[in-house]
Amino acid sequence: MAESRTILIIEDDADVLSMLVKHLTRENYTVITAADGMEGLKKLETETYDLVITDIVMPYVSGVGVVSAIKEKKPLIPVIAITGFGKEPEAAAIEKKADLVLAKPVRMSMLKDQIETLLSRSRGEKSS
Repeated sequence: MAESRTILIIEDDADVLSMLVKHLTRENYTVITAADGMEGLKKLETETYDLVITDIVMPYVSGVGVVSAIKEKKPLIPVIAITGFGKEPEAAAIEKKADLVLAKPVRMSMLKDQIETLLSRSRGEKSS
């Protein structure tokens, strides 16, 4: 794989964050992290990412707010929302057009496949 894809992970749980970073770095992705939704949105304003993974339930700005902001400003970036809190946050993320919603604990093999699918789909849409 010649080009490295950059993934922004927004997650307030340090254990989940480090697990995601470890696995995705091993898959040769460039991984940037944010500890909450507000920090994540600031990073989205200054950098370009190929994909965003966001927790749904976080302090300051929720993952639903993050999904909503991304889809409004940069609709071509695929967003995966993850939650350990069941159906309401999941429904809210879907309503805001998250490309995928996964329940925690996330199975890494499945996440890797989903990321590859979303990235290949978004690569096809970008005509630049």
